[in-house]
Amino acid sequence: MDFHLIIKSAWEGYDSSKTIRDIEDISAMVSTNHVYRITFHDEDIIIAKLSFFGKFEHFKEDHRIIQSLSNNLLYPFENLLSKSLLKNNRVYVYRYKHGKDDAWVVFYNPTRILDRLPRRLDNDQIKKLGIQLGKFHKACSRVKNVLPKSSKTLRTDIYDLQRQLEKNPGKFGNAELIKHHCEQFIKNRSRYNMKSFEIIPVFIDWNIGNFSVTPELELYSRWDYDWFRMSYRLLDFYFFSRVVSDAGDRTVFSYVIGPMMEDRFITFLKEYHEVNPISADEIRFLKEAYRFFILNYVIKDGKYFFNEQYAKKLQAEALEIYLPSVDRDFDAEVIIKALGL
Repeated sequence: MDFHLIIKSAWEGYDSSKTIRDIEDISAMVSTNHVYRITFHDEDIIIAKLSFFGKFEHFKEDHRIIQSLSNNLLYPFENLLSKSLLKNNRVYVYRYKHGKDDAWVVFYNPTRILDRLPRRLDNDQIKKLGIQLGKFHKACSRVKNVLPKSSKTLRTDIYDLQRQLEKNPGKFGNAELIKHHCEQFIKNRSRYNMKSFEIIPVFIDWNIGNFSVTPELELYSRWDYDWFRMSYRLLDFYFFSRVVSDAGDRTVFSYVIGPMMEDRFITFLKEYHEVNPISADEIRFLKEAYRFFILNYVIKDGKYFFNEQYAKKLQAEALEIYLPSVDRDFDAEVIIKALGL
């Protein structure tokens, strides 16, 4: 695919009166998505995201929910989310289809960035981050009833993986192991009173490369919406356990379960819990949130989302390390006791 041609076509469909001078690829190079800085002849700048991962309908749906969320969040989060460009009062999403090629583009206003978190946080920074996420989740909860409906659920994603395994058992390697964990996830969903869990907007892939903070460590800006969905707040916690982990942010990364058992993560949860209380069943479900993340984002969609080098590495580790560790290395009762639940 000629990505520059697609970007130009997308902009033509948006506003052909404004001409592009330069298109610069600013992608992180970890995923198959492409991000571009577009400079116009009048010196204005916007950001374009081009994706061919997943389904166009989900991409469009997610961005419309995020735009509605962005408009409805109140102080201090009213300017937190990167805003998409609108046309006729709706998020402008361009779809390019030619033969087997199918890609879609959305445009953003450039995001203002303040401070990035350090690669390894100290205890005070961990506590402040726990408070911030607690407040942000509460703010998202307050506006959840006015957001557009979402068609994705955890169950539909796991059913999709099961269907793919039935059709092609060798597609992901070790089909029996994957089937077992799909079945465990579905079975365990009914054990934790999940009907009581609130469904809110969650962004899932929080890492220090996709959000910025103020000098006081308050959330300031957030971008990169690859894994956004309407779901349980618990899906955000695994990535925050990685952000606050003893190892800190790594250039070469893995998705081991260990960070969720660290004292540093418990410190984070204690502060979160003071602001936005968590139930014991939600803590027990953390294991299932992790299991879902590995099954859905690493195994089912990994080769479409991550570049080839990372996809192969992470999918091999998922079968050898991540999935075998789920029921062995996570003990919810340790966290439940620490939180006094």
